[in-house]
Amino acid sequence: MDHPENEDIYKGLKVNKGVREVPSVSPYLKKRIKRRDYTPAEFTEGILEGNITILSQAVTLVESAKHEHQQMAQEIIERCLPYAGKSVRIGITGVPGAGKSTSIDSFGMHLIKEGRKLAVLAIDPSSERSKGSILGDKTRMEALSREKNAFIRPSPSAGSLGGVARKTRETIVLCEAAGFDTVFVETVGVGQSETAVHSMVDFFLLIQLAGTGDELQGIKRGIMEMADGIIINKADGDNVDKARLAASQFKNALHLFPPAESGWFPKVLTYSGYYNIGIKQIWDMVAEYVRFTKDNGYFDFKRNEQAKYWMYESINETLKDSFYNNKAVTAILSQTENQVLSNEISSFVAAKRMIDTYLANLSGK
Repeated sequence: MDHPENEDIYKGLKVNKGVREVPSVSPYLKKRIKRRDYTPAEFTEGILEGNITILSQAVTLVESAKHEHQQMAQEIIERCLPYAGKSVRIGITGVPGAGKSTSIDSFGMHLIKEGRKLAVLAIDPSSERSKGSILGDKTRMEALSREKNAFIRPSPSAGSLGGVARKTRETIVLCEAAGFDTVFVETVGVGQSETAVHSMVDFFLLIQLAGTGDELQGIKRGIMEMADGIIINKADGDNVDKARLAASQFKNALHLFPPAESGWFPKVLTYSGYYNIGIKQIWDMVAEYVRFTKDNGYFDFKRNEQAKYWMYESINETLKDSFYNNKAVTAILSQTENQVLSNEISSFVAAKRMIDTYLANLSGK
């Protein structure tokens, strides 16, 4: 539409026509290609060939809550199982700010230069939206994220610790079948996630910092007892002496703990993830541990114990899901909870009533 300012009475003043509104979506954008649906056999074939795209899609099925996805995921895992188990699984934990992401980037590049293939997974049951996730860490693993022999996978965005941990363990099987000979499992959350990681790895690595006050303060005894190796990060510049002092304190503390079932005494090393100082010594330690535990039979014993543990964990998770999704249970759950809160019945009577209802109505699920 012409502007009135362009009429003769406004000589000397001219207003140009506006630019035609452009579409918000580029007309050159191609239609999104629909993802192809694979059969479990095709998924397995792609994974065994080392196809990262198909591996990623299979892991998405593992993480999905949909019943049909879970059924397919279990079939894929079962097909991949004979080809799994050949990697070294390493759990990595540490206090916030210890430099886990930078360290994993350095560790990973060291292993890839040695010709290894690395998968980095995470256990983060608390990551509902922005409460901490390896998604942020992935952007800090700059070198590793560009490597074709590295696979970095964020953890599921939410869920119970048991559920997230089980999915991570199943993802390990798929990664091993795809040819990854080293698997890092990082704890992003804090608390019981360390125990979950310890129950699925061969070597448990604890990253610590020096120069933060009392180095042993705030370190749970349980995490110290689980550690097969403790490494003090940021041992560079003016911090070298502090790192050595911290290492000495940790060594003394480790002598107070009972001997590990493996017969291995944890080592304490210093390094700098940022400057790549002391990285080789850390992986020499891991290799020594693997040789030591394979020679005395503990390596295979621990794997068998872990497999048994996860069988029972899977049973518990399945029963729990079955119970809370039972129609008869959900119909009276809220009412029973209110009766407990108003002291009409005790917690124990309420629990027995709920379980009796569940058992009597299993077929009516």
